[in-house]
Amino acid sequence: MTDLSRRLSTLELSQRILDMGRTGVYRESVFEALQPYATKRQIREAIAHAKQFGLHSVAPMRDSELGTYYQLDLAKYQSAQPTLKETLPLMQKGDLAQQLLQQNQALERMLTLTQSFWMVLAIAGVSSILIGWSRFGFGALSGAVSVAVLWGIQRQVSR
Repeated sequence: MTDLSRRLSTLELSQRILDMGRTGVYRESVFEALQPYATKRQIREAIAHAKQFGLHSVAPMRDSELGTYYQLDLAKYQSAQPTLKETLPLMQKGDLAQQLLQQNQALERMLTLTQSFWMVLAIAGVSSILIGWSRFGFGALSGAVSVAVLWGIQRQVSR
């Protein structure tokens, strides 16, 4: 796969934008340079990401055709390097926001399953007691209480 045919991640795009920002670059030039690697939307996201690490616009140098002029604040960039190095392994595995969303969804599914399980046990316990199966009913109710406590702890931890 050639370098031009490969799509870049937000992290890679941001790094290239930060490199361009060292000497200064116009927004339109960023789009032209990175167009073979990403869509305009992805490039805009990468610019927003790069702003967190020291890229900033220089208002007096704004051009009507080329757009915003970006420059890198080296002091902010260097101070952000430890944070970037800590999050880099997570970001290289894919989109960090997507990973967090997937983890949140998995956590919600786990909580829903646990809640459903203790409700089913409670209903089974009460039903069993009503039809005369008291031992099974009390066992099911005890299980329901245990699972409900577990669900409550999981819910508190997830917040």
